[in-house]
Amino acid sequence: MKPIAPLAIAGLVLCAAPLAGAQELIQGYTCCNLHYDKDWISDANWLHAPMIPAGARIKVLSYDSSKRATVEIDGKTLRIGQDYGKDEPLEQFISKLVVKTPPKAKIDRYPEPVRAAIHAGKVIPGMTREQVIIAVSYPPTHRTPTLDSPVWHHWQSRAGRFEIRWDEHGKVREVVGQK
Repeated sequence: MKPIAPLAIAGLVLCAAPLAGAQELIQGYTCCNLHYDKDWISDANWLHAPMIPAGARIKVLSYDSSKRATVEIDGKTLRIGQDYGKDEPLEQFISKLVVKTPPKAKIDRYPEPVRAAIHAGKVIPGMTREQVIIAVSYPPTHRTPTLDSPVWHHWQSRAGRFEIRWDEHGKVREVVGQK
């Protein structure tokens, strides 16, 4: 919910419209596996770093003007931001990562090889776009501007990237460069 601007009339405080430009502080669950370096989660989601599993409790604490949000994930304070996909509004980016329903029930319905890949933070042929997002998060928008792209570009580390190539049925055809 957006912050409300107070309005004082004769000693009473009434609620007026949300403050212009205020960003909504949301909470829920991580949509997907997220990776962090010290206290930083980049939109590149470098897979070499420690992993926070999909479905962890997350709460947005604040936003700042440098494309960063401070969050609490399972009791740990971290920062999330956009190192690469800076054309996407920060609030929109964060709202993709924070979902209202934990993804566990969805993951439990997937075939065993897909569940194992998600738990390992890997992509395997045959996965759907939804399954890939849960496994490795959204691709940064500077290299993959739309989720309909035939190739998604992801990062293993700051120096190494990998590609996910899709078939005509919306399933992973091949993964190139994933370690």
